[in-house]
Amino acid sequence: MVSSTEYGSHTWDLLLTVDHQHEGVEKEIPLQVTGDLHVGGLMLKLVEKIKIAQDWSDYAFWWEQKKCWLLKTHWTLDKCGVQADAKLIFTTQHKMLRLRLPNMKTVRLKVSFSSMVFRAVSDICKMLNIRRSEELSLLKQSEGTLKKKKKKDKNSKEPATEDILNLCNSPVSSGLPANPGLYSKTMTPIYDPVSGSPASSTMTWFSDGSSGEPSCSILALSHPTCSPEMLAEMYQPRTLADKAKLNAGWLDSSRSLMEQDVQEEDQLLLRFKYYTFFDLNPKYDAVRINQIYEQARWAILLEEIDCTEEEMLIFAALQAYHVSKLSLSSETQDSTCESEVDEVEAALSNLEVTLEGGNKSNILEDITDIPKLADNLKLVRPKKLALKAIKTYWFVFRDTSISYFKNKESAQGEPIEKLNLKGCEVVPDVNVAAKKFGIKLLIPVADGMNEVYLRCDNEDQYARWMAACVLASKGRTMADSSYQPEVQKILSFLQMKNWTMCSQAASEPENVDMKPECFVSPRYTKKFKSKQLTARILEAHQNVSQMSLVEAKLRFIQAWQSLPEFGLSYYVVRFKGSKKDDVLGVSYNRLIRIDMATGDPITTWRFSNMKQWNVNWEIRQVAIEFDQNVSIAFTCLSADCKIIHEYIGGYIFLSTRSKDHNETLDEELFHKLTGGQE
Repeated sequence: MVSSTEYGSHTWDLLLTVDHQHEGVEKEIPLQVTGDLHVGGLMLKLVEKIKIAQDWSDYAFWWEQKKCWLLKTHWTLDKCGVQADAKLIFTTQHKMLRLRLPNMKTVRLKVSFSSMVFRAVSDICKMLNIRRSEELSLLKQSEGTLKKKKKKDKNSKEPATEDILNLCNSPVSSGLPANPGLYSKTMTPIYDPVSGSPASSTMTWFSDGSSGEPSCSILALSHPTCSPEMLAEMYQPRTLADKAKLNAGWLDSSRSLMEQDVQEEDQLLLRFKYYTFFDLNPKYDAVRINQIYEQARWAILLEEIDCTEEEMLIFAALQAYHVSKLSLSSETQDSTCESEVDEVEAALSNLEVTLEGGNKSNILEDITDIPKLADNLKLVRPKKLALKAIKTYWFVFRDTSISYFKNKESAQGEPIEKLNLKGCEVVPDVNVAAKKFGIKLLIPVADGMNEVYLRCDNEDQYARWMAACVLASKGRTMADSSYQPEVQKILSFLQMKNWTMCSQAASEPENVDMKPECFVSPRYTKKFKSKQLTARILEAHQNVSQMSLVEAKLRFIQAWQSLPEFGLSYYVVRFKGSKKDDVLGVSYNRLIRIDMATGDPITTWRFSNMKQWNVNWEIRQVAIEFDQNVSIAFTCLSADCKIIHEYIGGYIFLSTRSKDHNETLDEELFHKLTGGQE
């Protein structure tokens, strides 16, 4: 018989699983609980019954069926919805995780499996000494990108352990505050935590944990040599649909790792997700600059982004002699001194992609003086049957529009046509060796994109007009302070392409210790013989041979940013009302609808014209409204629609950043823009 007092107490049995390593101690513990018992009280009751003396402060309850953490310890079991059939696991919140960095090196460290991914990435970046953690995220490799590795999968784990950098005993890994000497969000120089002296710009010291001795971090150094066989084993996208697979596995920043089925000792990729590299500074960003460079390098080698033969050779030249050889020498001495930092200050202003920003010091000049360009250019209009009509006109560039006239004398009258470039796509069409300097404009019209080609006579003319077109596409004029830096950036890139043959280097390529196959994509390895490649890379190297290590990396990043496809993340989507699949390109300032078969852009929509966007979580459809009553809706076929939703919100969030060095990220705003309610 049950007494009335026991019957009225409403107690019930709850079976709890404890994740501990003690042998001979039960892992499944039954407890009698009531619905008004709070989660903290349940923890206390459980620990008292286990009777194991250890630190339980990192432990929390994981609810297996509902895939959620019970972190609000003041909530009662009734409020949490916990009943007798609940499977609660008492486990650590910080667990070991393997991260493959952009330089293809693997680090092993303790990460919070209970924090939102956004916060976890912030903690990871503090450990790795990478500022601006909001630009990065974690990526699961999709099954489609692993197919090429089937045969070697069994043996892949053994050699990988040799290259793993173990950071499991770093302060943040243990759930403690980060050592401010290793990471500074403000503009404070980095210090060696052992000696207390300023750390080298290209070297950062981490505690090895086992011996306590400092070990030089590989994270700020480049090791670019990779065999053609290694490249052949890696996933190389051939089509836009293949490229879409690369972006399918981004984790949800508003949920924890455990909630997304990530297990202890799993391997994830840490990558720059948002291509807006804000406030790059060699004094504080040695690791960050190197990892951006490495992500760019692998994207080019694996043909994740298209580039011309001329551009590929420039990238190869910057890798082959500069970054590889200088990185090797920097292992014994610091190759980044104050003088080097001064040399790249000018380049930095070009590299800072601050969305629609820029220095606004010349506000009065911007208001009162709007410059214009006027010149003879060739207009090329594509016609049917592959024929092109090429004719010279007098072009005038004013504000964000181009007008063209029959000749200079008729420029006072009505133009033949006026092209508004705001929101257009600007694609370079350049071959320096052939003296071809073209600008391809894809101008949005009601039924798609209007193609216009402009042909310039020389480099200077091309740089001025190209820079004006780029700014106009973003709604800015030549009065903007970023116009001249943009011109200089284009000229410096053209100068790198405009190499002259060095007779000695070209005549004796066999004397040079270089494997050219390591520096170009497999497509060019098949196209040229090894000696031919070596000679051509040496040609290209003439224009970059005087650069310092950091400047070479920054130039590489700058050249990568100049590619037409830079910053585009692709997804296969089905637009509402359409009967076929299209590709959606997501960039930092626009969305592009692309024909999957031809790769041609169909329509572009700028974020600056966007009024609102929302997601219908039931049918997984993203709907966006723009100015002038333009609205679109689509479902995502190659990934979850939450990923695209987060991309749009993330880029808008990043556009709110300023150069306030003491700025703290508004995490709440990020989740408001990217979270969504499913």
